[in-house]
Amino acid sequence: MLRTTFTKTAAFRPLRATFTTTARAMAEGDTGAPPKTGGQGDAFQRRERANEDWAIRQREKEKLLELKKKLAEQQQHLQRLSDHIEEITRDQGGEKN
Repeated sequence: MLRTTFTKTAAFRPLRATFTTTARAMAEGDTGAPPKTGGQGDAFQRRERANEDWAIRQREKEKLLELKKKLAEQQQHLQRLSDHIEEITRDQGGEKN
């Protein structure tokens, strides 16, 4: 059936061949979708952007944990210094507690 339909349609239309001689200009790695700054892009670009965002969030999370750790150490150091100052002033006859 397909063969008969094809031959009937081919008989009514003259054969025209159109060829393009210019290649589509794309840079290396282009997927043919809109650029990242434009629209959504294709699935590959969305997945790549999601992976990059996740990696950035992980690095920021690690940096925040390090800062919290340093802050806790500094607070402990300040508390030790404060205790030491109180001890010295108590021994010198300063405040009587």
